[in-house]
Formats: sequence, structure tokens, C-alpha cells
Amino acid sequence: MIFRVTLFTRSDCHLCDQAKEDLATLQAEIPHELTVVDVDLQADLQAVYGARVPVLEAGPYVLEAPFDFQKLKMTLGAARDRARRVEQDQTPRQARRRARANTLSRADRISYWISNRWLLVLNIVVFLYVGLPFLAPALMKAGAPALARPIYGIYGFACHQLAFRSWFLFGDQPAYPRAAAGVEGLQTFGAVSGVSEEDLLAARRFVGDEQMGYKVAFCERDVAIYAAMLLFGLVYALSGKRLPALPWYLWVVIGMGPIGLDGFSQLLSQIPNWPFWDYRESTPLLRTLTGGVFGFATAWFGFPIVGETMAETRLLLATKIARLKGLSQPGAD
Repeated sequence: MIFRVTLFTRSDCHLCDQAKEDLATLQAEIPHELTVVDVDLQADLQAVYGARVPVLEAGPYVLEAPFDFQKLKMTLGAARDRARRVEQDQTPRQARRRARANTLSRADRISYWISNRWLLVLNIVVFLYVGLPFLAPALMKAGAPALARPIYGIYGFACHQLAFRSWFLFGDQPAYPRAAAGVEGLQTFGAVSGVSEEDLLAARRFVGDEQMGYKVAFCERDVAIYAAMLLFGLVYALSGKRLPALPWYLWVVIGMGPIGLDGFSQLLSQIPNWPFWDYRESTPLLRTLTGGVFGFATAWFGFPIVGETMAETRLLLATKIARLKGLSQPGAD
């Protein structure tokens, strides 16, 4: 029974040389397929293993320096016995999985590419997601409603799109709030559009006109949320992805607290015959502030966690690539 052993080394390492000699000595007694990986040829491997070499992996067993001949022999023996049991008990599905472990698939290559560039990919996705709603009013202004309507339709699944809670482009005002919001200096939606502010379906369907301009396909709060996530993504990239994740309790208090208070107090107050506090309608500024804080805090909480997961994936794939490709040298001869 020949099983796979990987030895992570670097040049000018006498412990690494000794480990290779010991493995060569044990080859006749415990046959194994040895791959020697020079960690200095791959940045991810160097960062993890550089100060720990030699490191030996044999199945689930890991040995880190310093280790002697006897410990190495015991580890190889345990790995051999386990490999025998696995081979005897494995199902056809498990056999296919083991076979895939010895090939570099297209999925592996794509996953490795994404794990190296995940932040760029995520920032581009968020940019497109928050930017596309602004294309809809631009298309309406350009006289292409047939192209704008699908954008409104798609984003309608993710947003209420109420016109009195949305930004407008190319019109007299950037927003047309409800009269109940009490925003000075802005005409109300009902007064300018002629649509009843209590008719939510009509307010959702209202896109705009030449005088008022055309609404963005995302509401004010959603624009702020995803724009703030994009802002954090750029800050995180400029920091070299060194910012630690925001603690969950700060995310709850700072991120969810203000938006929850603003949103739920508005929602509950507008229930007919609500007895606990007066009817209120949030303002464009307050929606933007609470949405922005929530989006920034959520990204601060989530992006570093995604980064840790991607780093683990990158390390696993870097090890596999090094073993199967040009960063490793067979050492079982």
C-alpha cells in the first residue's frame, strides 16, 4: 500500500535535509509517494510554513519541526494503516473523490483565481449592483424606456421602489418626500406628481417625468447601504486587507441599531390606530445615514471573515497545485 506524503521545505535548511534522508531510509520499510514542496516558491505557502519547516503531511497526520526518526516512523506507520483501512472501506463515491484529489480541475483553477482576487471581484459586483439602478433613470432620460423598464423590474424584487423614498435624477429636485416627513425646501411627492401618497402601489409604479426627473431603481436607504459597502471594500483594499473584522456585538449595536430604530419606528407608527407614538415618516437624510452606517458596519463585519475563508481555500489549493505542478519535486526516488 503506497500512500501520499508531502514534505514542506526550503533551501539551506539542515532539518529539511535530515527529514528527506530519514524518509529515504524509511522508503523500503514503509513505501510512500513523497513530494517535496519548496515553500519559498509560493507566497501563500511561505507565509504559513516558512518559519515552521520542515512540515510533513501524511493523510490527516502533521509533523512540525523538530521531529526525530522515531516520531517520523510512527507517523508514517499510522498514515499507512489508515490508508489501508480507507481503501478497504471506501465507497465508489469516495474513490472518485480521492481520484479528484490527484488532479487539478478547472474548478480548482477558478477557485484559486477567485481566492486570490476575491476582494476585487466582490467590489466589482457591489459596484455594478449599486450602479445599475442609476442607469435606469439615465435610460428614461435618453428616451429608452424599453431598456429602463427591465432594470426597474429586476430591482423591484429586492426593493420597494416607493417614489417618495427614492432619489430622482434629471429633475427639479433630488427627492420628493412625503408631506409627513416635513423636509423643508423640497416639494412633496403628492403635490408635484398628483399621486396620492397613501397609494403605495401607485407610488411604486411611478417612475417620473421630464419635470420631476426619473427615480433611481433602488430606494434611498438601499443606495446608501450598498454604496457604503463599496466604500468599505475600497478602504479594505487600500489597507492591504489588514483590518480585523468588526466584533459582532458592535455590528448589532452600531450597524443594526440605528437602521432598526428608524425603520421599525416608521413602520409601526404607520399601522392604523397605532397607539404608542405619533405617525412618522423618515427623511432622505436619515435614511441615507442609517443605511450608510449599516452597510459600512456590515461590510466591516463580513469582508474580513470572507477574507479568512478565502485565505484557507487559497492555502489548500496552493498546496495541491504545488504538489501537482511545478513548485514541487518528487522525492520518493
